[in-house]
Amino acid sequence: MSWRPTYRSSKFRNVYGKVANREHCFDGIPITKNVHDNHFCAVNSKFLAVVTESAGGGSFIVVPISQYGRLDSHQPKVCGHQGNVLDIKWNPFFENIIASCSEDTSVRVWEIPECGLRRNMTEAVMELYGHSRRVGLIEWHPTTSGILFSAGYDYKILIWNLEVGEPVKMIDCHTDVILSMSFNTDGSLLATSCKDKKLRVIEPRSGRVLQQASCKNHRVNRVVFLGNMKRLLTTGVSRWNTRQIALWDQEDLAMPIVEEDIDGLSGLLFPFYDADTHMLYLAGKGDGNIRYFEITTEKPYVQYLTEFRSPAPQKGLGVMPKHGLDVAACEVFRFYKLVTLKGLIEPISMIVPRRSDTYQEDIYPMTAGIEPALSAGEWLSGINRGKQKYLLKSLHSTMIVLPTDPVLMSLKEGYHKPNQLVFKAPVKEKKSVVVNGIDLLENVPPRTENELLRMFFRQQDELRRLKDELTSKDVRIRQLELDISVILGQH
Repeated sequence: MSWRPTYRSSKFRNVYGKVANREHCFDGIPITKNVHDNHFCAVNSKFLAVVTESAGGGSFIVVPISQYGRLDSHQPKVCGHQGNVLDIKWNPFFENIIASCSEDTSVRVWEIPECGLRRNMTEAVMELYGHSRRVGLIEWHPTTSGILFSAGYDYKILIWNLEVGEPVKMIDCHTDVILSMSFNTDGSLLATSCKDKKLRVIEPRSGRVLQQASCKNHRVNRVVFLGNMKRLLTTGVSRWNTRQIALWDQEDLAMPIVEEDIDGLSGLLFPFYDADTHMLYLAGKGDGNIRYFEITTEKPYVQYLTEFRSPAPQKGLGVMPKHGLDVAACEVFRFYKLVTLKGLIEPISMIVPRRSDTYQEDIYPMTAGIEPALSAGEWLSGINRGKQKYLLKSLHSTMIVLPTDPVLMSLKEGYHKPNQLVFKAPVKEKKSVVVNGIDLLENVPPRTENELLRMFFRQQDELRRLKDELTSKDVRIRQLELDISVILGQH
């Protein structure tokens, strides 16, 4: 390794990882065996979603975050996709809304009931078709609730306006599969890593490439924006096939500021950055360890702290948003680790040891809130932060618009504030093509074996429901007949 653990003053030098007790883990989950390089897990303060193994199409389960323990083998699933689910992401502002993408070339948006799933969910709020090949990545815009990005194996990124349910922009500057996407704080810039060994910084509304780096010595796999520091961090592989990280200036990608070798293992390195604490977490796919670093604006820029060790390898990791953390326990980050071999999901809390029981304002600054800063239309019109202040000059009577920061919240009081917004899907006119009394769009014949199985299981569910309904009506009829006979006998 090129880095050496040096001692320096830091409030996060003693951060440690605490694994939840077995009774507070999620057990008995048939985690997907798909080899796609994603986390297959998404978490918010209400629900945990995990992509699972299934026959006849792709599915994922959604369970309330408090429903830990061993799951029922017949746990209801979200199973509307006709191919394997490759990525799932919760809407950061509507905690009941989740997006998924699949090998069936579609992106779908689902609304989970407040109490969780009681039966299999097959009907999505929105089905978005625009990619010609499978869709491997989705990302919600960080300040706008109605904008969703999707990246497919057709080398294109589509920007979806969910207020109208249509794609409004296609970014077509990549020459190979897009490996990762990351936004800066206000969502005005998009960084991508690609299989063509290039790192790009893109202005998403225009699709213009602002900066581009050809990474020959450092083959980039994943990229993440480092908050408002105007820096990018990438994980990748060196020319000697060692895992390494690189720090970049977002306005000049000619050369990395720092390159650091990590180890000689082969698993993909997933970076997680906490903009509030400036801490970077590195977790390797197939490893059991999570390393922590502190990012600074001065040399050495990336300061190694310590690492969390575990013998169980991780397939993926979900991350709890800030407003879902346990502030009283000084928890600054929480992972949900997928252990495929055991069918287990372990919560791992990163805790800053403090003796005082009071609220620690130095480790919990104002953070990104649960309220969107602007609408989809406002962002598409060119506004970056949404909420604005208007300053009237009395001398010339001119109005100056000053953009403010994205909506922030305090974890001391604000994280208990419920979100009063309601997600509304666009209402589309239903089209029909009727031939000989049969709606061809409603009764599309199956084209693949997966579609045939999906249709079969759906019909089985419908038959079972109709039989139950018929039985209950028969019982009701008998009861009414007895009541009538009793009344007639009295007269």
